[in-house]
Amino acid sequence: MLKYTEMLLDRASNQRKSPEWLATQKNNDSRWVLTHTDQNYFSQADSSALFLTLAAVQHLDLADAVFLGLDENKANTPYFALDLTHVDEALVGAFLLEGEFRDLRKMTVMLDNPSASLMALARGLAFWHRSHCFCGRCGTVNQSVSAGHARLCTNPDCQHQTFPRTDPAVIMVVRKLFADGIERCLLGRQVEWPEGVYSTLAGFVDPGETLETAVAREVMEESGISVTNVQYLASQPWPFPSSIMLGFIADANSIDIQVDKQEIDDARWFSRAEILAFGDWGDDGPGFKVPRVDSVSRYLIDHWVSLGD
Repeated sequence: MLKYTEMLLDRASNQRKSPEWLATQKNNDSRWVLTHTDQNYFSQADSSALFLTLAAVQHLDLADAVFLGLDENKANTPYFALDLTHVDEALVGAFLLEGEFRDLRKMTVMLDNPSASLMALARGLAFWHRSHCFCGRCGTVNQSVSAGHARLCTNPDCQHQTFPRTDPAVIMVVRKLFADGIERCLLGRQVEWPEGVYSTLAGFVDPGETLETAVAREVMEESGISVTNVQYLASQPWPFPSSIMLGFIADANSIDIQVDKQEIDDARWFSRAEILAFGDWGDDGPGFKVPRVDSVSRYLIDHWVSLGD
């Protein structure tokens, strides 16, 4: 199963609008998910996800904590996200005695999917709040409302309300049966990636276009390959910082690659046998490598490889 796709909490969308109800949820049974500068909080002892009690955070300002939801499997335990990015260093330092703030993507392979999904949601909402401190219409300071799921302009003549955004991005495995009878898929790489890593092509959806059109446009822009028969496969929340990845498979009409260096660094065709010989992201040494296991790109590549069984 794709990582970050099991945020199983009841978001209580109607109840969380009530300040009175929300106050009752900040109780001794509540659990708190800490973030700091786009990192999540993990145990130093065993790298497990740390969900703190109210007693551990009650000395902090909890007014802008973001309500994440209720765990129906644990007697409706309330979960909150609390971003410590702008908290006094001395207060943050106290938490570092027990745990540490780490990049979620580097830790997620050690987490169960519900925990990884919950921590990804907390990270994404924390980023959104930090990047929407001011009203986009008049520039006045925004305040957090609706339990952290909206921000309201404090200018009485504006009062524009902003909601967390999710940017749709398409990501696609492109396949082609070559004249030698071997089917190959098209993979590309960004120059900033570790040496040898190749992944599926991807890009953001433009205003006014369908997802299928976005797939065809992005593949053409990055590789010069036209595609047909675009089919949806799977989606994955990707709050790194604010996207949802929409995965597709498509058929190429040609094999002649023309890379746009302003888009990607390189693109190549690979057979299933070649991909099965790839190393993993993070492996030392030379050679080709597949993307991280938590990505929808890896899922799409594995899916295509499995079609040859």
